[in-house]
This record gives sequence, C-alpha cells and structure tokens, in this order.
Amino acid sequence: MAVGKETEKGAGDEGRRSALALYEDIEAEHMAALEATGIAFAPYDSERLEREGLLRQLRERGARIRNGGASVAIGPMSVACEACTGSCVSRSFALTNNCHRDCFFCFNPNQEDFAYWCERPFPWRRQLDDLAAEPGSPACIALTGGEPLLMADEAVAFFSRASELFPAAHLRLYTSGDLLSRELIDRLVRAGLHEIRFSVKQDDKPELLEKVLERMAWAREQVPTVMVEMPVIPGTDSFMKELLAKLDALGVDGVNLLEFAYAMWNWPVFESLGLTLRNPPQQVMFDYTYAGALAVQDSEEDCLRLMLWAREQGLGLALHYCSLENKHRAQVRNMNEPFADIHACYAFDYDDFFLKTALAFDGDRDLVRRALEREGCRQVLEDAEGGSLAFHPRWLSVARRAVPEPGRLCVSFNVAVDEGRSLRELKVVPAGELSVQLTDSTGSADACEPCLQGFEKSWNR
Repeated sequence: MAVGKETEKGAGDEGRRSALALYEDIEAEHMAALEATGIAFAPYDSERLEREGLLRQLRERGARIRNGGASVAIGPMSVACEACTGSCVSRSFALTNNCHRDCFFCFNPNQEDFAYWCERPFPWRRQLDDLAAEPGSPACIALTGGEPLLMADEAVAFFSRASELFPAAHLRLYTSGDLLSRELIDRLVRAGLHEIRFSVKQDDKPELLEKVLERMAWAREQVPTVMVEMPVIPGTDSFMKELLAKLDALGVDGVNLLEFAYAMWNWPVFESLGLTLRNPPQQVMFDYTYAGALAVQDSEEDCLRLMLWAREQGLGLALHYCSLENKHRAQVRNMNEPFADIHACYAFDYDDFFLKTALAFDGDRDLVRRALEREGCRQVLEDAEGGSLAFHPRWLSVARRAVPEPGRLCVSFNVAVDEGRSLRELKVVPAGELSVQLTDSTGSADACEPCLQGFEKSWNR
C-alpha cells in the first residue's frame, strides 16, 4: 500500500515523454530522409514475431544464439567470425576495389573513395607495417576487395608479409573463386593462408556455378578451412537448399548466410525484384560505418528457415547466420568495450555492446533514489534539465518495486566518443519493452527474458 501511495506522489511525466519523443522524432526524420531517396520500406514491425519464433526453434535444435540474436550458429564457427564481434582484433585489407563481376548489390560503391581505389592499388604494405607498429597483435587478418585474385601475385605477397609480421594471426581470403587455379591455391597456402571464403551468386549460370564448385574441391585438398559466404536474397529458397546440399556433399566446412542488404545505390534493381527494406531498419539509429546500409525485408527470416531446414535434413556443414545488425555490433563493441567501466552508473551490455544506464523521470526520481539507498546503492546521476535520475541497470528490479507501473522506467543506449571523454546517447526506451539475449559465462544462451531480470543476470557475472 505504501508503494502505491509513493507512486501516486510521483505523478508528472513530462521528462520521460520528452526523452522518448526526442528519439521518436529523430527516427521519423531519418526515415523520411531515406524514403525521399525513392526506396521503399516494409510495414512497420518492431516485434518481428516470426523471427522470434524461428530463433526459439533453432535454439531448441541446439543452435547458439549470439549477440542478442544478431548471430546464430550451428556447428563450429570460423575463428574469424568469433573474432569479428569478439574482444580480440580482426582487420581487413584490400588490394583493389576492381572486380571482374558486376553484382547489383555490391557494397563497395557505398564506401568512401570507391572510385579512387578502383584506379589505384591500396597501399597494403604500408598498412600492414602500420598495424605491426600498433600495440598488441591482431587475431585475424583478411584480404578482400574487389576481387583480390585480379592481382594474384600481390595476393600471395600480401599473405607472405602478413604471416611474417603476425605469425599467430589467422589469415583468410575472400574471392569469387573464378580466378583460382591449383597452382595459385598452392602458392597461397605456402604463403600462410588458413581460410578461403567463396562467394556464390544466386544468378550464376549452371556452368559457372559448377566451375566455382570445382575450385572449392581443389581448395578443400590444401586449405585448412573452406567456407562459403553469401547473402540470402528473398525468393531464392529453392536455389539455396540445392546449393547447401551440394556444399555439404563437397565437404565444405561451413556457410555464412548473410542478411541481404541495400547499399544505397542501384535501387531500381531491388525494386524490380519486388524487394522492400526492413522497418524499422535498425534497432538503434547511428552512423554505422559498414557499407551495407539497410537490411532487406524477409532476408533474415529466410536465413533462419534455411538453417532449420538444414538441421532437419541432417546436413553436416556448419552454418552461421550473420545479420547486418551483427556487423554493426562489431563496430559498437570496438567503440565501447575499452570504456566498459566508464562510470558506475553505466553498464557494458555483452549482448549488443552498447553502454547503458537506467533512468527514472520526474516525480519517480525521489521514489527510486530512496529505494536504491535502502538497498545500499548511492551511485546515481542527476540531470535537473532533463528531469531524470540515472543508475546502473543492475538495480532495475529494485527500482521496479518502487515504481511498478509498466513503462515508467527507461533504459538509455550510448556510445563512447572523443576517446572515452564523453558519451553520446542514441536512444531511450521503456525498460518494460526491452529484452536481452542472456549469455552465461560459458557462452551458452538462455531463453530471452524481460530486461528487468536480464540486466541483473548479464551484469553480475
């Protein structure tokens, strides 16, 4: 009864509504600017119930749900995939942006100075030397492009130099496979190559696909790890099932199923295929640097369905679904993990890698502060202008007992900027709407739980 009276005293909701409205307005402006370019979004769907159902089915069949659902793995993962959103360093290099293929969805034209590096080779030797001068050593190094094998001798030289500078690093190559020969594979392996990732295109003619499959078989004889990495375009279900069966029979180690994305160019081709973009496009709006800017509607669900199908068919090859969100989370982790202990009121979320704090607003601030003090928590941040009280998310369950009305408590998402000298808030959401994918200290995933339980479990490991 006393709690109810206190909550009643805590009336007044201007600060909370203002904080939520601010980011709703930012998202609306962002969406309007995107739509003004002529692209089309699917109907708004923040719950994505089909996705959640597929994730539950995959978990029941032994899949590992990683990074808050942004990554799903069946079987062993490549060392490089583990490192991508891991705490160790993974770096990618290119020889050129040129490519003999002309894929309508290529991300490269959305990269800064794309044309410049089509006309000139990348200074990879200097870049490797600069990396060697940095403290620490990368766990993984990749050579990508463009098509690296357009400069085959340079590709061999790259791996030889990378192996010399970083003898413990895992070295991988991305290629279409068209330009591989047995002799070139041998040279690459002797230069230090550990993994090769082939890119298969759904619109390849049968004879070209068979040629690439033959080169995978050649690579399988010498390269320690042979992978296929490709986006899943909605509507290519039959092709993908047939391909997965062929790759399994070939003995390929694994397949990375990528969420198909639109890279802010060539929209008429996407439109001609009847494709739309996911809405909302991102969990948290931010200036992400990955060139694949916007996820295509239904690609994620198609990837997850393919993984379920492969499991039911008993295919032996490893599968990893890597979402666009997962690539964004690699960037966020790199920004935030060095500052995981930036302040006692902020927590580093090991699922999505944002720095988060819990918020009480307006009249609820006094109720929450007193409740926290009774439990021994006195580390709070006051924001008089915003009318909020910030505290570590581990105390959310205590605050919830003081303010039981759903949605009044909130969580703030942040990134560290200016080398950790300040935080940039990106989003505020009601705590009751937030869920996290819990991961115990061994890395195994539990079922999703409401955030009020999840924060305590994640951040008291």
